[in-house]
Amino acid sequence: MKHPHTLLFDLDGTLTDNYVGIATSIRHALARLDAPPTDDATLRTCVGPPLRETFARLLETADATLIEQAIAHYRERFADVGWQENIAYPGIGAALAALAAKGTAMYVCTAKPETFARRIVAHFGFAPHFRAVYGADFAGKFDDKATLMAHLVATEGILPAAAMMIGDRSHDIRAARSNGLAAAGVLWGYGTAAELADADTVLDAPRDLVALAG
Repeated sequence: MKHPHTLLFDLDGTLTDNYVGIATSIRHALARLDAPPTDDATLRTCVGPPLRETFARLLETADATLIEQAIAHYRERFADVGWQENIAYPGIGAALAALAAKGTAMYVCTAKPETFARRIVAHFGFAPHFRAVYGADFAGKFDDKATLMAHLVATEGILPAAAMMIGDRSHDIRAARSNGLAAAGVLWGYGTAAELADADTVLDAPRDLVALAG
């Protein structure tokens, strides 16, 4: 599919770089639990995956109660200041505007809780370009991105064969495959070329997004 009619965008690592807010909020949560701190290299792998998966790995536990405590500590900081410790990738705003001018239907599909995702999309002035923002719920129903994407596709009446998911992590590619969408990997985020090898196409810079709409 050369020119999809509908584009689904990941948020963290694709539209914006929220590493500082995410990493600092994770460190805050670990400190509140008296858990050992972690390094930047490990924290960079935490941008993208659901928080429950992240804290299970960092705390080396399957204890649901402990994981939920960690998430609560994370969110108490993230809701206050963490979501603002964020920058838009250079060129993203212009690329979204150009795609919108071509009449491309665009949606956000992110593992970040929808409340925070909507706040961030509005903060950077991206909201007018998107028909809707879909994110995880606090209870974890949509932690699996494939489930979230299936919900988005069904709710919006999107034809999977005419749609593409754009993201920087393997979760994005797998979710697209599970739902019959094409997938584009982006190299300006947190995934490597190897991680994105199963994508239909890999983009080097935000300006490359415009060509997806023909």
